[in-house]
Amino acid sequence: MRRGNFLFYAVMGILAAGLAILFFNHGAGTSFGLANDEFARLVMLVALVGAGVVRRGNLGEAARNALIWLVIILALATLYLYRYDLQAVGTRLSAGLMPGSAVTRQTAEGETEVIVRKGLGGHFQIEAEIDGTPVDFLVDTGATTIALTYRDAERLGLDPQTLAFSRTVMTANGPARAAPVRLRQITIGPIVRHDVRATVSAEGALGQSLLGMNFLGDLSSFSMQRDELVLTD
Repeated sequence: MRRGNFLFYAVMGILAAGLAILFFNHGAGTSFGLANDEFARLVMLVALVGAGVVRRGNLGEAARNALIWLVIILALATLYLYRYDLQAVGTRLSAGLMPGSAVTRQTAEGETEVIVRKGLGGHFQIEAEIDGTPVDFLVDTGATTIALTYRDAERLGLDPQTLAFSRTVMTANGPARAAPVRLRQITIGPIVRHDVRATVSAEGALGQSLLGMNFLGDLSSFSMQRDELVLTD
């Protein structure tokens, strides 16, 4: 075997072995005592040095044709190294194209984040599911609890006519009557909460259901970053 061909296949073997190790050790986070990102960089460095040696060698026709695969493997290794950056770009793009939709991403620390893009009206709106039924919410840090409109309560099968409107709450239109209720389950993306306190506003008192602090305050954190709302569970 020619020296150039031997070097080429050696480089290919290093890359293939390195990517296989990263694949199987992805959950562990380390490979041979190095963080997976550091190990991936080491594999890429060895491959790049080897590729430079191969270019100066006497390559056969088969090795020249297979050089395309070397470029592909290097590209895959690069994608692995910058996967979190690419995921963040994709998440922001999806959230920007669909305001109000909950877009999920995984951080490098393993935390799950839900990203919501600010709507055209300048407010954060988000679609949640209550017992499997979709409900559009306006995120309101000034609301103590989740507040449902009369119509959304009817859609959820709560039958407002049987509820006791024993509380007085402040709305954009002034004080209004509200009835306390319990929601079996509320889901936003991968975030799930059970047995959640809420209120049902009197008919016509509330224009849109509100996502209040009893839900937001139960999260690990939530933050408003420029035009994004980030919910961390």
